Amino acid sequence: MATQAQISKSLKKPKFSSRIVRRCWKCGRKHGFIRAFGLCRICFRELANAGKIPGVRKSSW
Repeated sequence: MATQAQISKSLKKPKFSSRIVRRCWKCGRKHGFIRAFGLCRICFRELANAGKIPGVRKSSW
């Protein structure tokens, strides 16, 4: 869980575009971020297994 200071810092407009910090909208995690869904890998897996992300299902072969 990200602290309030870290979240507010990442919301500010950075001086350079390469310094943009993308965070999970659910937990605030910045590593393992999936841009297409706006989630980190952990929250993505939880929601996908629960069937709450349309068009995503667990693969098996």
